[in-house]
Amino acid sequence: MHLYTINTGFFKLDGGAMFGVVPKVLWSRTNPADEKNLCPWAMRSLLIEDGDKLILIDNGIGDKQDESFLKHYYLHGDVNLNKSLAKYGFTVDDITDVFLTHLHFDHCGGSVKWNHDRTSFEMVFKNAKYWSNKDHWEWAIKPNNREKASFLRENIIPIQEAGHLNFVEGEKNIFNNFNALFVNGHTESQMIPHIFYKDRIIVFAADLLPSTGHIPLPYVMGYDTRPLLTLKEKEKFLKKAAEEEYILFLQHDNYNECCTVEKTERGIRLKETFKLSEIL
Repeated sequence: MHLYTINTGFFKLDGGAMFGVVPKVLWSRTNPADEKNLCPWAMRSLLIEDGDKLILIDNGIGDKQDESFLKHYYLHGDVNLNKSLAKYGFTVDDITDVFLTHLHFDHCGGSVKWNHDRTSFEMVFKNAKYWSNKDHWEWAIKPNNREKASFLRENIIPIQEAGHLNFVEGEKNIFNNFNALFVNGHTESQMIPHIFYKDRIIVFAADLLPSTGHIPLPYVMGYDTRPLLTLKEKEKFLKKAAEEEYILFLQHDNYNECCTVEKTERGIRLKETFKLSEIL
C-alpha cells in the first residue's frame, strides 16, 4: 500500500462560521483571519494505491461552478486535482474508486464536470465507482434548509444518472485495510475513513476535525447540524485517537497536513504536526 497527499486547492471561509460560539480572540491564535474575517483553508484529499485499486478520498470543489458561486469562497493557490495526481504519475482515468466522506460541495464538487460544449455533465473519474451511503445520499438529495446551499444537485445527481453510484453496507472492510466511522453531528452519516497502514492507523478526519484548531472540544463549526452530538462524537474519537496514537490526516487545515494528539490535564490536546510523507 502507498499513500499520497492530493491537494485540490485552497479557499476561504468565515472564521466565526468555522468555530461557532468560540470567540475570535481564541480561534485566531491558530487560524488568523483577514480584514473580512476570512480564514484560508485547504481542500486536501488522500490517494490510496493498494494492489489494483487506486482509491481517492474526496475531491475538492471542482471547476464547473460559475463566478457568482465561486466568488464567495476566494479560491487561491496554484494547486489542483490534476496537477497533484500528475505529481505521482497518475491521471483521473486511473482512479478505480472515489470515496466521498459526505456530499458537501467542497468534498465532492470535483466528481462531476461539464462536457466539452457545456450542455450536460459527465464523470471526472470515468473508470471509477463512487461510494457514499444510503442514509447520507437520501439526506443530500432531499436537503434541509440549513444545508441546502452545500448540497448542489449538479455535484450529486449526475453520479447516479451515470450509473457510478455505490453504497457502502457498513463500517467494516469497505476496502482492504479500510474501515469508516459513521458520525452524525456535522451532517447525517458522514464517513470518517480509517486506513490500516503497516502498524499505524491513519484517519482521514474530514469535517469531524477540520484542523488542529478544532481539537479543544467546544471548538465546533457553526456549520454542524447537530453541534451537541458533534461534541460527544469528537470527545469519544479524540480519546481513542490519543490512546491508539492515530495519525490524523487533516483535510482543511491550511497549515498542518497531519497531527497526533495526547491526553493532558486539560483534556486531549495537540501533540505533533507533520507531513504524511515524513512518516511513511
